[in-house]
Amino acid sequence: MGLKTLHKETEFGVGDRIKVHQKIREGAKERTQIFEGMVIALKNRKEGKTVTLRRIGVGNIGIERIFPLTSPLLEKIEVVKRGTLGVRHAKLYFTREKSPREVAEIYARAQSREGAQKEIKKPSKKKAKHARRKK
Repeated sequence: MGLKTLHKETEFGVGDRIKVHQKIREGAKERTQIFEGMVIALKNRKEGKTVTLRRIGVGNIGIERIFPLTSPLLEKIEVVKRGTLGVRHAKLYFTREKSPREVAEIYARAQSREGAQKEIKKPSKKKAKHARRKK
């Protein structure tokens, strides 16, 4: 039960919006299908690792798909938008009852936390003044 996982050097986590490129065989033909959605759950650890994605389809119908990460049919995963910093739970099943606007608040929290973390890393001016006085 983690908040982040790795697939072929692409790190993503719960709350992120990702695109999954999956190979689909139809008879002798092969094509790539892309499914874009928000990660609402990561399950298991080693061989049985799965990711659950949710998106809103035509007519405001929620569509969920579960992808096994060890499947050879998964070509690649792209991170479209980070939302992990705005997430407080490992499973986001509560977003099923939320409107798209309320789900967008998760990304807003993530952006505000990113900004707060960048400000924390900057050295304060007071410390710089005290450092000069000691010398």
